[in-house]
Amino acid sequence: MGAALKKRLMKNRWMYYMLAPGILYFLVFKYAPMWGVLIAFQDYSPFTGFWDSPWIGFEHFQTFFSEPEFGLLFRNTLILAIYNMVFFFPLPIIIALLLNEVRKEVYKRTIQSLIYIPHFISWVVVVGLAYILFTTEGGIVNELAVQYGGEKINFLLNKDWFRIMIVGEMIWKETGWGTILFLAALAGVDPQLYEAARMDGAGRWKQMVHVTLPAIKSTIVVLLILRLGHFMDLGFEQIFLMLNPMNREIGEVFDTYVYERGIQQGDFSYSTAVNLFKSTIGIVLVVLANTFAKKIGEEGIY
Repeated sequence: MGAALKKRLMKNRWMYYMLAPGILYFLVFKYAPMWGVLIAFQDYSPFTGFWDSPWIGFEHFQTFFSEPEFGLLFRNTLILAIYNMVFFFPLPIIIALLLNEVRKEVYKRTIQSLIYIPHFISWVVVVGLAYILFTTEGGIVNELAVQYGGEKINFLLNKDWFRIMIVGEMIWKETGWGTILFLAALAGVDPQLYEAARMDGAGRWKQMVHVTLPAIKSTIVVLLILRLGHFMDLGFEQIFLMLNPMNREIGEVFDTYVYERGIQQGDFSYSTAVNLFKSTIGIVLVVLANTFAKKIGEEGIY
């Protein structure tokens, strides 16, 4: 190790000490478990262990693609993923832009705090609240519908409402939390740009279109690329808790299928192969989106 490197390390040693817990976390919980992906190519058994389980190549993938459930799972997962991307992703941007227009800090901070709170509520509680609100047996929504001359709707058992409920719960729980990065980006916009726009006669709307949005465009692009990496990750807990025999036909997705085959049936290699296929789609989308971002002049993520 060179003297210059030693000197630099000693000079910044406290910064490296602070980085150490984060680096250790990613090494132990993110990178080390990736070694287990190899069991997707094995006929893995806990009794024979990782090293002694026979290698079978792409057999699990071939089996999965030939399964009758594959088309159903892929369609359900893809539709919900598109719903989340179309209806959920833009909302934190819109809310952040609206909050940025609030001039009284006390109102702004109060609204921010209120919309952040749902993020810290577990999915068990969120789904429980949904059951309380939308059940036909005393649910507030149905009671109000009857009171105003309507009829009760079985939101929880009607498969036509399943995807709407899933996306609605996601929006309520995570939209506020998603505004944090966009508000941070908005805080970095040079106020002189707004002053110059006002001098040119631009109103609030034109300032947002011609100053605010271009200033945070790179942040939007980066977060969109990162979101595409989790495009097929819909969240196991929420969907599993909302599933029932009446909506399973449109509610069964890769996440719940992996749980059923891997945990309930103990087919670890097969479920790992399914999850690896889902992750591969995310990687491909990230690469394509990043390449497109570079072509239109954005920095991308690498």
